[in-house]
Amino acid sequence: MTRSQDSADRSDNDDAELSQWEKYGVDTSTPHSARVYDYWLGGKTNFPPDRAMGQAIERAVPTMKAQAKENRGFQKRAVRHLAERYGIRQFLDLGTGIPTSPNTHEIAESVSPGTRVVYVDNDPIVLAHARALMVSTPASRTTYIHADLGKPAELLADPALTSTLDLSQPVGLLMIAVLMLIADEDDPWGKVAALRDALPSGSYLALTHPTQDFNEAAVAQVTASARAAGMTLVPRTKEEVTRFFDGWELVEPGVAPVMAWHPEGERSEDPYAAYYWGGVARKI
Repeated sequence: MTRSQDSADRSDNDDAELSQWEKYGVDTSTPHSARVYDYWLGGKTNFPPDRAMGQAIERAVPTMKAQAKENRGFQKRAVRHLAERYGIRQFLDLGTGIPTSPNTHEIAESVSPGTRVVYVDNDPIVLAHARALMVSTPASRTTYIHADLGKPAELLADPALTSTLDLSQPVGLLMIAVLMLIADEDDPWGKVAALRDALPSGSYLALTHPTQDFNEAAVAQVTASARAAGMTLVPRTKEEVTRFFDGWELVEPGVAPVMAWHPEGERSEDPYAAYYWGGVARKI
C-alpha cells in the first residue's frame, strides 16, 4: 500500500468514527484534554484536532509522550501505595480520561478485591468507554459519573457517588493532571479544598500537575499552543501545587518530580525530564 493510499484509508476511517461519535453529542471539532492524553499514551480514541494539538505540543516538548507515560506511572505507584501501605479501599478518581489499562480499580483490586472506585470526567466519549471497559470484579464496585470538577458540591451529592462510596470512611482522592484545566480566577484551590473537607480523617489526596519550573520556555510554548486551540492549560510552580495539600500531612518525599516519587527499581534518568510535580498527602 502506498503512503497516499494509507492516508486516504485513515481519513475515511476518521470520517466514519467522527460521524459515529457526533451522534452521541461528542464535539469532535475541537481538541479535548482526555483525547490528547490518549493520543500521547498510544490510544485509539482521539481525532484529528486532538492529534494536531498533541503534535503542536510535541513540537515545543519533543518528549511529551514519554512524559505522559511517566505521569501515568506516578498514578499506578500512588494507587498501589495507598492500597498496600495504608489500606485504602475506596477511590474517587477525578479527570479519569480515556480508560488505559491498568486503570485505578485494576491496580487497587490487585491488592484487595473489595475495592470501590468512582470515576469522574466531563467528556461523553469517556463515559461510553468507561461503561464498556471499566468492569470490576464481583467483590468490588466501579461507577462512572459524568460531572464537572468545577462544581464540587454537585459532584459530592451525586447519588451514584454516595451509593458507591462511604464518605464516613477513608477515601483516596486522585487528581492526576487535571487541575491545570482550571484557571486561577476560577479558584482551583478552593474547589480542591471543598472536596478535601468532605472526606474523613485518614483519607489521602494524590495529584500531579504540569509545571514551568523545569523548562520555562518550552512550557510557555505549550501553554500558548493550548490557548490558541481554545483550551485552558495552566502550569503551576511547586509552591502553587503544594497549596492544594494545605492542612494535610504530606507523605515522603513530599511534592516531588513525578519520576522521583517512590520510583520502582534503580533509575538513571534525570527526574526533572517529566515536567510534572506530584505528591500524596493524608488528612489528619
